[in-house]
Amino acid sequence: MSNAPKTSGTAPSAYFSCRDIHSYYGESYVVQGVSFDIKEGEIVALLGRNGAGKTSTMRSIARLDAPHLQKGEIWLDGQPLHTMSAYQASRLGVGLVPEDRRIIPSLTVEENLQLAQIEEPIGWSIERLYDHFPRLAERRKQEAVTMSGGEQQMLAVARALARDVKLLLLDEPYEGLAPVIVREIEKILEEVKGLGFTTIIVEQNAIAALHLSDRALILDMGEIVFDGTAKEVIDNAELRQQYLAI
Repeated sequence: MSNAPKTSGTAPSAYFSCRDIHSYYGESYVVQGVSFDIKEGEIVALLGRNGAGKTSTMRSIARLDAPHLQKGEIWLDGQPLHTMSAYQASRLGVGLVPEDRRIIPSLTVEENLQLAQIEEPIGWSIERLYDHFPRLAERRKQEAVTMSGGEQQMLAVARALARDVKLLLLDEPYEGLAPVIVREIEKILEEVKGLGFTTIIVEQNAIAALHLSDRALILDMGEIVFDGTAKEVIDNAELRQQYLAI
């Protein structure tokens, strides 16, 4: 029997919607009634201090095993993600780029992309991915383990797009990268932004995430305490200091 929360049966009008999400790590209550909507093509920065519930929210959206979604609904393009397994959500078009990237190091760039791609991609053939990521084209026969951290992150993003993604989830895309590589990844994400993908980005480098995003959500102790434009956060030093320590 499925442990998925029951659905109200009524899809929201928003392209993507979280409704009263509650999730746990064991006995820890980490996401406490999170609700928000995202328009199609919008990029939203999900921000907060360590332990605020950012990654837990992302994992709930991607339908990963932990944290377990105990209550709430998650909808994408009229489809109830909260009733789905991680595999089903991925097939629907939820593309997660996790913090640790999860590429397969012993496989080549092209093998990683082939493994991720759906049987009949509508918009993202491997050759189209190479057009947007020429460095990957240059290294298509190179084993992923031999690539730099920035190149591996590039591969992780391309692999997510290979599944004809509808919702792109970026979890700490700049984590552990040297400043020069961060700038390179920023350029890649700016290009992805130009392609119009609906995106949620979790990033400790809040300023970099805000410059990429249209909107910002700030989490504190598992609850949303701010929902507004990215510019509002950039311009509000008091808000940044209180909730982001920047």
